[in-house]
Amino acid sequence: MREDLELYSLADRHFYEAPSRWGAAESTFDLTFPEGWNRGGNLDWCMARPAGAELPGQGWKIHVSATPDNAGRVLEIVARYCFETGIAFKFLRTGHLVRAYSLKYAPRSASGKLLTLYPVDDVQLETAVDALAEALAGERGPYVLTDLRIGEGPVFVRYGGFTARHCYTEGGERVLAIEEPDGTLIPDDRRPFFTTPRWVRPPEFLKPHLDSRSAQSASLGYQITEALHFSNGGGVYLARRESDGTQVVLKEARPLAGLDSSGRDAIARLDDEVRALRALDGIEGVPRVHELVDVWEHRFAVLDRIPGRTLQTWSALHHPLVGPRTTPQAKRTYAERAVGVLERVAELVERIHEHGLVFGDLHPANVLVDEDDRVGLVDFESASEIGDGQRQQMGYAGFTDPDARGAEIDRQALGTLALWLFLPLTSLNALSPGKAGALLAAVEEHFELPEHVRALILDRLRRPAPGTEGAAAPEVRFTNAAGRRAARESLAEAIRATATPERDDRLFPGDVQGFLNGGTDFAFGAAGILWSLRTAGQEVDPAHAAWLSEHASRSDLPPGFFDGAHGIAHVLDLLGHHDQAAELIAGAAPDVALTHDVSLFSGLAGIGLNHLHLADRGGEHLAGALGVADRLAEAVESGRSHGIDVAGRIGLRDAGSRGGLLRGWTGPALFFLRCFETTGQREHLDLAVRALHRDLDLCVARPDGTLQVDGGFRTLPYLDVGSAGIGLIADQVLRHVPDERLSESAAGLTESCRSTLVVQSGLFSGRAGLLATLGRLARDGSGGRLPDSVVAHLSVLHWHALGYHGHLAFPGEGNFRLSMDFATGNAGVLAALASLDDAEAEFMPFLKTAGIARGIAKTIGGNEFSDSVHNAPEGHPHPVRTGEANNPIR
Repeated sequence: MREDLELYSLADRHFYEAPSRWGAAESTFDLTFPEGWNRGGNLDWCMARPAGAELPGQGWKIHVSATPDNAGRVLEIVARYCFETGIAFKFLRTGHLVRAYSLKYAPRSASGKLLTLYPVDDVQLETAVDALAEALAGERGPYVLTDLRIGEGPVFVRYGGFTARHCYTEGGERVLAIEEPDGTLIPDDRRPFFTTPRWVRPPEFLKPHLDSRSAQSASLGYQITEALHFSNGGGVYLARRESDGTQVVLKEARPLAGLDSSGRDAIARLDDEVRALRALDGIEGVPRVHELVDVWEHRFAVLDRIPGRTLQTWSALHHPLVGPRTTPQAKRTYAERAVGVLERVAELVERIHEHGLVFGDLHPANVLVDEDDRVGLVDFESASEIGDGQRQQMGYAGFTDPDARGAEIDRQALGTLALWLFLPLTSLNALSPGKAGALLAAVEEHFELPEHVRALILDRLRRPAPGTEGAAAPEVRFTNAAGRRAARESLAEAIRATATPERDDRLFPGDVQGFLNGGTDFAFGAAGILWSLRTAGQEVDPAHAAWLSEHASRSDLPPGFFDGAHGIAHVLDLLGHHDQAAELIAGAAPDVALTHDVSLFSGLAGIGLNHLHLADRGGEHLAGALGVADRLAEAVESGRSHGIDVAGRIGLRDAGSRGGLLRGWTGPALFFLRCFETTGQREHLDLAVRALHRDLDLCVARPDGTLQVDGGFRTLPYLDVGSAGIGLIADQVLRHVPDERLSESAAGLTESCRSTLVVQSGLFSGRAGLLATLGRLARDGSGGRLPDSVVAHLSVLHWHALGYHGHLAFPGEGNFRLSMDFATGNAGVLAALASLDDAEAEFMPFLKTAGIARGIAKTIGGNEFSDSVHNAPEGHPHPVRTGEANNPIR
């Protein structure tokens, strides 16, 4: 689960929503500002600043943490001090926000922070630290992981930025920055441990606190070898005991952090877990407790390691509907194994019940399966006594039943697990109470279920989790043209029904990333949704276009296409706001000059393509594109990673590479291809081939005949990171020049887009992107008939479909909430469906051949288009559409 999804799931059951809207009305802090103080800030934080005060750009700042119970009292004490001494500060606006940022899956770097103070110099810093440490003696708050603690209370300090400035990492990521003495901007390090910039010497008064911090370091007695999981409550690690080398699991708990819905912190839950495990000692499949170890304020449970991989990974490896081909025998074999695993889980749960306990959090990530399909359970922190009749305090979407008590909690979760094993889309049950029945019907189309498994699922269906209003999907047939027209109309109606033009933070609901750029960007905000509506021939409400125009310049936008200024400018220009589009692009130019990001999503490839698209607006755009081409040429030829070839880690897992259309080298390949079609310069075509080869270097061949991007712990076929986009652009390049490696890879890349089971429905990382890619690849020579591979996707697209007030709606990232955005939700599905039936409609910008007039090419050196633009090389397998290079861009 993404770290931010829980935080943005608190305030609304339909959509991801700003955490500031969770209980805002009843829990807003009522703080009276004295005369001469200004109020500002954002949705989460209220900024208090003396009128006329000027703050430095960076320096030592003070954080004060608090718990939900003492936050109001701590705020009153600190605010009174700041008002008396004139120190600018900010504070969380509501008590619910304090709780939200203390939950188990809240961002660790923000855990418990209630206030931030901005002293103007070291003298004011020292005075404030001493005064607050005394005033808050006896108050408690979570440890701020990035900071140095002052004494034993809730006061912390760190050196960092006071104002939002940005710089770029070597891999191209845009991050918050601080300034070195020579004026160079470097990343403001916010990793979860205290550190200072190399040129900063802590003030002398901090020395005792630094010494105390060093003295608190203690030997754990175990050597950590791998981190398995992190949450706001602590980490889970593989380790070896130093005394004898025994391999164990360490489960860490932090005090006052990682709260559950009842307010228990991680320490309380770990203590409860250890009591449960000791009561279950000796049961095979339940980890044994070696000891509890306290190191400083953190507590570690030392546990046996249960062998195996999570049931999520086991299913992904063995499920017969994953991949391009399956057979009846493969389905029967999987069903037998899955039923065996389910029965072993049920037996283990029953043994736990015989010992008088409820497991309480049964879902695929907490089930481990070894090579012999033996099972174990981990994460007993929700365990309780059967006789207590407790309800669940935490749970995974679709696996919870708020009405169940005691052992019934586990039995209901077993019913969901039985369904999940055959079709892992059960998160949708939390959005639509009736969805589980439709999923069971889909399962029975592919598998013969034993009667006892079917009965287990049906028992769960008789007690559906509460759903959301209007969540049932309308009846739509995606496999025929009339059905797709109806679907497109319904998708557009859902988008319009969710619009909130009265809000400033977003126009349409989508992924949580949409809140980062003020709800305006292309991937997750209003720009991409309006582009999709227009491209699909749907009405764009003038009020919605006006909202984008009004809000486009309000945010501190990055320069990229899908995440920033160039994408918004692209749409504004399309909607007739030419001057504003030009202003946005001009404003982004300084950031463009600094970025090392080469990608289509957020970097130079997308920026360059937008300049090419706008080349008929003026020569400066063509010059801008060619300048980008020079920089990208150096990047492609340099051999450096640029954050693509090795992408580090996702959470704690090896993330492998980021190859593909949006994040990888295929984005630059698309840009160079369009440059070639615009200028006729052969070197651009050669660079396109070289860029594609770099992405092919990041692919691995799978036993099922597919060629997919190596994502480290998984392989990926998608448009965002994955092989679909590589195959799509390789096909276009092969229309101009033969290349043995691209030709040999084509079949494997295309096959990777075919899979009956795809967990998500969206365009960037789901089924919509795969079916749109297959449709685009088969567009020539199909005679208007959709290929079988596309029809296969369309025939199961209803698996993902939900509804919103009678309109068709699709879930976003994680399948936990509905989304209207381009990357993850309705707008992307709309664009994909439109591209199947309308030859003029592309499902993503820049996929059409460049349409810049030959006269523009002449202005950059008199080069006419190369003959290879119009004629395929002899023996080339792809037909070429003569004259395509002169068609205007739409």
